[in-house]
Amino acid sequence: MVKLKVAVDASRVRSGGGVAHLIGILDLERIDLFGIAEIHLWSYQKLLDAVPDKPWLIKHHPPETEASLPRQLLWQAIQLEKEIKQAGCQILFSADASTVCRFSPMVALSQNMLPYEEGIMPLYGFSKDRLRQAFILEVQKRAFKFADASIFLTQHAATRIQLYSGNLPAYTVIPHGVGEVFKQSPVTSTWPEQNQRPIHCLYVSPILEYKHQWVVVQAIKRLRDQGLDVTLTLLGGGGLRARQRLARQIEISDPDHQFVEVLEFLPHEEIPRRIAAADIFIFASGCETFGISLLEAMAVGVPIACSNQSSLPETLQDGGEYFNPRDDASIAQALKTLIDDPAKRAHLAARARKLSESYSWSRCASETWRYIVQTYQRVSRVNQ
Repeated sequence: MVKLKVAVDASRVRSGGGVAHLIGILDLERIDLFGIAEIHLWSYQKLLDAVPDKPWLIKHHPPETEASLPRQLLWQAIQLEKEIKQAGCQILFSADASTVCRFSPMVALSQNMLPYEEGIMPLYGFSKDRLRQAFILEVQKRAFKFADASIFLTQHAATRIQLYSGNLPAYTVIPHGVGEVFKQSPVTSTWPEQNQRPIHCLYVSPILEYKHQWVVVQAIKRLRDQGLDVTLTLLGGGGLRARQRLARQIEISDPDHQFVEVLEFLPHEEIPRRIAAADIFIFASGCETFGISLLEAMAVGVPIACSNQSSLPETLQDGGEYFNPRDDASIAQALKTLIDDPAKRAHLAARARKLSESYSWSRCASETWRYIVQTYQRVSRVNQ
């Protein structure tokens, strides 16, 4: 069997979930088992450095990947196809679908739901970020239409995006994986009895407009006003505008800084320990292609209070207590349900952990590379 050389365009992969996905599907000892001889990876230097070296992995670092968005797109449109052909690659895998490269055959991966999810763009007002997402929407719609096949992380994403792109002729759903370190990090906290210590809630996610951290702060304040000793740690950096909004809300709800803690990004290896030490994990995002932080909390086995929007119910299923992320009363009620009902709390945590067992990076990698090879074979037969 002829083994393929696969080109991977990861020049636009910037989000934490996107980087984790790329590292996860490349964390293989043998790629030849899928009918692939080499993988050629185009990206910026920071991402290339984060991807472990493999004998079958060839990294390419065009200077344009470090440049402005217009220059990146110009490079994709004019140079990338030439570089792919010079490398002898036979199929292109666009690792986030934000591409204007027209190499064929191509498989496009959906990694961004922001322009597609109802009610998200207005959160950005009239801003540079909103214009950027509107531009990305048009780029991605064209990429999905041009691609010979597409990969989505959830069925929700596939359904929602096709409302904009139209029905796609070939696609599959391949969920994220989760690192074994999370499955091997059992809960270390013991539920506080009789107010021996505060109930500690943790929310791991970048501080962005659609993540609603300030609404979570309001919910925690609401619970404290009811006499519950609850604290909150928000873990993750974020955008300036959203961070300023969060800071204003903290000054209103917790002016003495007694119960809200905000931490910058921590090394990823510290995240499992932080989750395992929490009493309740909160995930209040209004838009997720998948929700990798949610899956990591599921794998640890901590009780979860989760947003009922976007793709999150597809991932968590019946393993958590749901709320409306824009409503602090709804968030507070979900947390109170977990606090007041030990049996339900334990059941949901165990159920979430059980659900997480079906997710792994080895499965994600295997399904992804097999689908890419199958797409090449299908297109080749049609073109014969």
